[in-house]
Amino acid sequence: MNVNLNLLNKLRIYLSVIFVIFIDQITKIWVKNNLAVFESWDILGSYLRFSHVKNPGIAFGISVGDYSILVAFLSFSATILIAYLHWQERKNHPLIVNGLGLILGGAIGNLIDRSYIFFSATYEGVVDFIDIGVGGFRWYTFNIADSAVTVGIILYLLHSLFIIKPELVEKSD
Repeated sequence: MNVNLNLLNKLRIYLSVIFVIFIDQITKIWVKNNLAVFESWDILGSYLRFSHVKNPGIAFGISVGDYSILVAFLSFSATILIAYLHWQERKNHPLIVNGLGLILGGAIGNLIDRSYIFFSATYEGVVDFIDIGVGGFRWYTFNIADSAVTVGIILYLLHSLFIIKPELVEKSD
């Protein structure tokens, strides 16, 4: 019994990772089943729409041309690095642990979509659907995984900027 509690305590750091992957994949499945590609639904007027788009490139729709397979391999490598960092920082401040957890969950969520390039002749890209803006002025369409990465980076930066690190504070006599 004690071994199981100890193991569960160690695996607790992965709750944010699992949560992000689950919500990301569920929402992408919902979008694929309910909206045709390029179809949009107004959620909060023109401020928030669900617009089904496919992003074959990288962040902000930047095209990678014929290098999609290379991007998939690089994404996999980056995800392994983030997973390693997340494990190494597991005993650190909660902003660091949860920030890296959100980044890892987002990376895995988009990597799942990107991995279809190896299994489907009709790979079109990562599913994006959150469309915010005013009228014709729109931000880049994104998904839950992208949001998690952004929030994770913000948490990580908040820790870097605002949490006092005793080991870095100069000691005076």
